[in-house]
Amino acid sequence: MKKALWLLSSGLFALSTPVVAQDTAAAEVADAAAPDQGDIIVTATRRSEALSDVPLSVSAVTADTLQNSGATDIRQLNQVSPSLLVSSTSSEAGAGVARIRGVGTVGDNPGLESSVATFIDGVYRNRSGVGLTELGAIDRIEVLRGPQGTLFGRNASAGLIHVITAKPKFEHEGTAEFTYGNYDYIRGALGLTGPITESLAFRLDGIYTKRDGFLKDVISGRDLNNRDRWLARGQLLYEPTDELSIRVIGDYSDRNEECCGAPYLPTQNVTRAPDGTLVFGPSSIAGIQRALGAVINEDTYERDVSITPGRSYRGDVKDWGLSGEINYDFGGAQLTSITSYRDWKWKRGQDADFNNLDILYRDDDGSANQRFQTFTQELRVQGEAFDGKLDWLVGGYYANEKLTYNDNLKTGADYQNFANCLLAANLGSQLGVPSLLSIPGTNCFNRAVGGAIASNPALPAATRQVIALLSGNAPGVPVGGYNAVAAALGMPGFSFNGVGVDDHYKQTSRNFAVFTHNVFDITDQLSVTLGGRYTNEKKSLDASLSDNNTLCRAISASPLAALQQLACLVPGIAGGAFVEDNEKRSEDEFTYTAVLSYKPIEELLLYASYSKGYKAGGFNLDRNSLNRNGRVVLDGRTLINGTGAIGVGNGGPTDLSQLEFEPEGVHSTEIGAKFNGRGFDLNVSAFYSVFDNFQLNTFNGINFVVENVNGCSDDLGTAPTDSDSTNGACTGKVKGGVVSKGVEVEAYATLTPNLRVIQGFTYSDTKYRKNLVGVDGRPLSAAFFQLPGSRISNSALYTLTGSATWTPDLGWNGVQALLYADYRYQSELNTGSDLDLEKRQSGVMVVNARVGLIGDEGKWGIEFWGQNIFNKNYKQVAFDAPGQGSGTTAQTAAFGTPTTQLFNAFLAEPRTYGVTVRTKF
Repeated sequence: MKKALWLLSSGLFALSTPVVAQDTAAAEVADAAAPDQGDIIVTATRRSEALSDVPLSVSAVTADTLQNSGATDIRQLNQVSPSLLVSSTSSEAGAGVARIRGVGTVGDNPGLESSVATFIDGVYRNRSGVGLTELGAIDRIEVLRGPQGTLFGRNASAGLIHVITAKPKFEHEGTAEFTYGNYDYIRGALGLTGPITESLAFRLDGIYTKRDGFLKDVISGRDLNNRDRWLARGQLLYEPTDELSIRVIGDYSDRNEECCGAPYLPTQNVTRAPDGTLVFGPSSIAGIQRALGAVINEDTYERDVSITPGRSYRGDVKDWGLSGEINYDFGGAQLTSITSYRDWKWKRGQDADFNNLDILYRDDDGSANQRFQTFTQELRVQGEAFDGKLDWLVGGYYANEKLTYNDNLKTGADYQNFANCLLAANLGSQLGVPSLLSIPGTNCFNRAVGGAIASNPALPAATRQVIALLSGNAPGVPVGGYNAVAAALGMPGFSFNGVGVDDHYKQTSRNFAVFTHNVFDITDQLSVTLGGRYTNEKKSLDASLSDNNTLCRAISASPLAALQQLACLVPGIAGGAFVEDNEKRSEDEFTYTAVLSYKPIEELLLYASYSKGYKAGGFNLDRNSLNRNGRVVLDGRTLINGTGAIGVGNGGPTDLSQLEFEPEGVHSTEIGAKFNGRGFDLNVSAFYSVFDNFQLNTFNGINFVVENVNGCSDDLGTAPTDSDSTNGACTGKVKGGVVSKGVEVEAYATLTPNLRVIQGFTYSDTKYRKNLVGVDGRPLSAAFFQLPGSRISNSALYTLTGSATWTPDLGWNGVQALLYADYRYQSELNTGSDLDLEKRQSGVMVVNARVGLIGDEGKWGIEFWGQNIFNKNYKQVAFDAPGQGSGTTAQTAAFGTPTTQLFNAFLAEPRTYGVTVRTKF
């Protein structure tokens, strides 16, 4: 035991967190010298099995562990599961993402489903963000790593999170707790359960949470990124006989929060000197914005933001659902039926430029919204045959999902001045006359300097004409900037204020699957598992897309087309101001798993597996993908005027098939061992997974761009980093574009009946291949030049977690002390899906702790706790500030193009602390 303790404390025994804590009673054993944790029962294979007997990588996090760690939603599983990373971005209400072994899907775009599925009581939640809700009373959470599509469906190519809530009991019990913490944090929870009749029991749980925000708006004085949410869940459990069990669950949750603001990262311009060195200087974009009245605080972790008066980050969610689970034992077989209906609605607002200039916004009147309405039905029949040698399972699954998404991104009252200033600064830089920019001048142009340029015979006539127009020197057009352009095109008085989109998407998804999962006991020690699933997925999309950007269309049809980028910051529609269209797609996929497991002794399980997983294809619900030549426009880095915006074509037919992306597949191999000793468990696994048609979802500053990423067997030379995106097609074999390989180790030790230690370690080398191409081997855009050979976004090379729980008996009326601490350390990662250097996050360790007193048999308790007790500052996600510059430091280093881009970041939470009192009655 001393040797095991030394290995654990030195960190040489790594470390994960699956076999996570039992309660005190379960941990106690007769032999205190060799304590045993007892078996944790999980349903990872749709069967109730001891965790140590399940031949796959699965973590079972119990209610006690979550309570001690302070977890109230699935994001806080990060502290106790090293292979898992859950984060939120532009909204905690609807934009979250879960990653396992470094693989996940950015959650802001509703058209993409997650690589990590979330289930609650067997019911699939549509997106990771939908699962970012209060947990309430739970029994345990299972985190399954690697493809799980055979049993759980199409969107578990990287793994899944399964939340199992606490069931009704047939004895009366009540629980209550109240928490108060800094930031005026208040949380109350109440739970009641008991019998109604001898065969019918109930459970009622309620949660209310309110907290001030972590960010301060320096304009209005209000805080944001706050909490204001409640959850109510009711259950009935009917067990008239030993053979029949019926469980009905209904829940309703409500959130009315303002999230998420994002402070600026330090601003700068980057240029490349003739000798190749990089030169850093003050930000020209930030300088223009400040001259126009913007407040930009470059000290990111002061957590100060500035919001345009009248704008907000509204995030209102109404989420409710009903589910029913029936289990019936026929004697020779057991039937399980799970039926559910869920309705999730999110109304949002957004000050989309993230500063107090009125540049970009989404109305917070509820017209920008998103809704999922989902019906699911699963049937499983399982049993044994051949004298128990065969444990068989067959089933079917049906799901119908209706997704409604409405967007209204608009330019605000300050956009025209800002666009004019950017235009003047860019043209002045190109012509070597920076004094062309004059913010107090005629719409940001220095009229006298513009007149001198326009009269310079050394310049081309077309250039002189454009400068004369923009600087207010054109005959009959005594204004400058885009005001002059509008007047010249017959639209005098045109304003960008309120110009934007009114886009409506309705997507219906119908999923049907049949599956089987069978365990053959070849001998008492050797077993083989074979499973397969056939899935048919059909999606239909109806869209009506409209905008009032008449200037954008007029410029694109005129000789002034080179000026359309700023005018088309919010992209126009190909073919006109209003388009209605519909599109359908269908896919058939077969996924499977094969596992060989062997128990040379009762305490040791060895296994090897090979699995194929699948994530559904679909439609990018963003007009960015529509353009006149039918190909996705991806490169927003190198356009004139330095906006980073996408110049979408405005001629030719609009075809919603241009929004399609292909399904993502994965082939995964894993070997592992599980040792279940008395008081000590050790689980080790090694994995190798290849993802083909990897669904990359990236934000270019205005729009979401979706691309399937593959690798090529040929050496493409410099093509993957070539700024000419027409090069780099694969003439060899197209193969998976992302490879994830690594090792996971987890150790659990019950050192005494009252002292438990858990350690976890994950080494996950999840990278893009060096030669990357798109679907069918076509070239990728130059915008992705940083991807080849790099680790994918939000993928740390290694992560360590650990926790220790000590509950000594104080010898006074059964009172115990509680001393608990956990930590998570993750190495450096890049938070941006385009892997810009500016979006890197260095390695960080977060520590939580809790101390308290627990009354006899848990009848009462008081606990003092702290989250992130060392107040570590770090980014969840960094992103391009919308419409505010272009380029990246890596691009400047590689190609010499200047970088003016500003960046924002969604921050992780600072230190919080408080006190919790609880009772059981």
